[in-house]
Amino acid sequence: MRAPDRPSAFTSDSARDKYFAVYDRVLGELWPVPVDAIDVETRAGSVRIHRAGPAEGDPVLLLAGAGGNALAWYRYIEPLARTRPVFAVDPLGEPGRSVQRRPLATGAEVGGWVTDVLAAVGAERAHVAGFSAGGWAAVEQQLGGGGRVAALTLVDPGGFAPLPRRFIRWALAGAIASMLPRALRHRMAGVVDNGVLREDELVELMRVGWSFRRRVPIPPAYTDEQIREVSVPVQVLLGARSALLDARALAARLADIVPSWRVEIVPGTGHSLPVEAPDLVAERILTFPGQARPGSTPPKHGTNNR
Repeated sequence: MRAPDRPSAFTSDSARDKYFAVYDRVLGELWPVPVDAIDVETRAGSVRIHRAGPAEGDPVLLLAGAGGNALAWYRYIEPLARTRPVFAVDPLGEPGRSVQRRPLATGAEVGGWVTDVLAAVGAERAHVAGFSAGGWAAVEQQLGGGGRVAALTLVDPGGFAPLPRRFIRWALAGAIASMLPRALRHRMAGVVDNGVLREDELVELMRVGWSFRRRVPIPPAYTDEQIREVSVPVQVLLGARSALLDARALAARLADIVPSWRVEIVPGTGHSLPVEAPDLVAERILTFPGQARPGSTPPKHGTNNR
């Protein structure tokens, strides 16, 4: 597939303004704590960041998946910001208040703007949590040698297997179901296995975001050698019914090639794991990698849902 040769953008100024009106209203309705909105310049454009939490400490940086932005993390802000600075990002290439000015043709370029964000906020030991395409961006930042990261939490991430046709069918089913009246849409969430359909405000934002033309690379599947290059502690949270990944096959693969990684398959969840089990995901971010004890062994992969 040809690499993107233009930046992602809204189809018109009026479409952008309509999106921003909904974005601002949803932010006001959903955001649970005081937040500072800041814009930082990166090599590929201006990135909007919503900052919350204490002034000092190692931050958590949140990267949403395809079609998402900082608002998708609204359930996470309050628990994370109790003890850590939190930076929720509108990713370049996705609908939101970031402005992409240069094409993103490779994973290295995606990881590069993430490194620029970390530098702009002064992070030296950030915990980067990424969902789906955001997880891929987090790994690309590491493969690019960007530093500034102490740990990764990858939530049903892209980049660990070729994009399956069932995922495309899953995404199309979710898009069609999002057009249904609220009550029917909520019932269809279980049918199409997509918990986002119960998130009324995020669904509204998704609908107005259809005027956004997303031009970012499709992640290729990482080789074993590339995965081994990631040098920081990593935990991977997988939806047991993920449409993107074969959770058990990936867990077995990672246990073989990177046994120090913590891998957990979360029962009762699909690819929409962040909205289907937000308390669990937030707790895992807060407690990973934890304090290693002398002589302790690295955590192994598992299927527990503690």
